[in-house]
Amino acid sequence: MSDEYTPPKVWIWDQESGGRFASINRPIAGATHEKDLPVGKHPLQLYSLATPNGVKVTVMLEELLERGISEAEYDAWLIKIGDGDQFSSGFVAANPNSKIPALMDHSQNPPVRVFESASILLYLTEKFGAFLPTDMRARTEVMNWVFWQMGSAPYLGGGFGHFYAYAPKRWEYPINRFAMEVKRQLDVLDRHLEGQEFMVGDYSIADMAIWPWYGQLALGRQYEAAEFLDVESYTNVQRWAKAIDARPAVLRGRMVNRVMGDPALQLHERHDASDFDTKTQDKIGG
Repeated sequence: MSDEYTPPKVWIWDQESGGRFASINRPIAGATHEKDLPVGKHPLQLYSLATPNGVKVTVMLEELLERGISEAEYDAWLIKIGDGDQFSSGFVAANPNSKIPALMDHSQNPPVRVFESASILLYLTEKFGAFLPTDMRARTEVMNWVFWQMGSAPYLGGGFGHFYAYAPKRWEYPINRFAMEVKRQLDVLDRHLEGQEFMVGDYSIADMAIWPWYGQLALGRQYEAAEFLDVESYTNVQRWAKAIDARPAVLRGRMVNRVMGDPALQLHERHDASDFDTKTQDKIGG
């Protein structure tokens, strides 16, 4: 092929790669500007955006509050990744990897930083003793699926999602390659969910980790690719996705730090449960 790419002996970053997020992608870490993170009134301070990884954590926090665990009250601050907020000195101190979400627990002295969405789920479930079985066999199975999600979702997001929805051009090979893998993953879930309501016994952090990625994909909310991937054919995933979508805490969790889509489902920042009624986003602009 005349346009086949020949990699150089040493790769050098000399231009943006194109695509929706090209302006914030770079091959180095660290802060680009000085800015402290805001701190609200609650011990738990979340810095995030309502991507699937962010939704995992806000769903977890809202589910804890739904159970009456008032100590799980939190402030959720909007991190606009398109504007590079994740490269501020304050955010880099909370997460040196500059990815949302990041959590600071000010109930400890000094505050505990928690980054990577699965780590945050595990931290919260151990802190509050909820949504993780105590039996070793069941606990291990839950964690099997949490780590399955962490290992699998990059193929869905950075792989299929990038080349299907965000790349500057649509290339057949990467789309076919990652579509095949995403459909294999959906088949893994569909076979596993046959005959059971949730991923492992009762509703757990396994469901909270997987649903924002694969449940919302099944419900047609990811990459406008529902028909292309024939998500309706995964009937067990569909049943599971709809059941979790109907949970009130999941709806609230989806809203927090959301800046796209239906304005009625956007709560740019959350500092109190009443914010869902008073429309915080109208007060902060946006």
